[in-house]
Amino acid sequence: MRHYLVVANQTLGGAALLAEIRRRIEDGAASFYVVVPCQPDRVTAEGRLSDALALFRHSGVAVKGEVGDRHPVAAVHDALQGREIDEIIVSTLPAGISRWIQNDTPSKIERIFSLPVTHVISEEP
Repeated sequence: MRHYLVVANQTLGGAALLAEIRRRIEDGAASFYVVVPCQPDRVTAEGRLSDALALFRHSGVAVKGEVGDRHPVAAVHDALQGREIDEIIVSTLPAGISRWIQNDTPSKIERIFSLPVTHVISEEP
């Protein structure tokens, strides 16, 4: 079984991210752990996480998750502790809108954690 870490905020539950997750399931047994950086606040992040977990589970996805640090790289660091992860999926808004793209967050995550990263560009759901 392959294990995936999904990092998303505003795009969590978006069609492009859900399609990417479904592709992983079609490739074989998979489990997912979702981390939502605590932006803009904890209540909003918890709501996004709850909605996304329900959506993913309704789609037949084995998934758990947490609200993480407000900085995506720190949130990934914390979520990786004690977990075996094969790949990280980072979902962002499109270029020009996304601060994560402006800050080169997907590439930073790949360099820092030495894990394959798939960058999904999506709209807000």
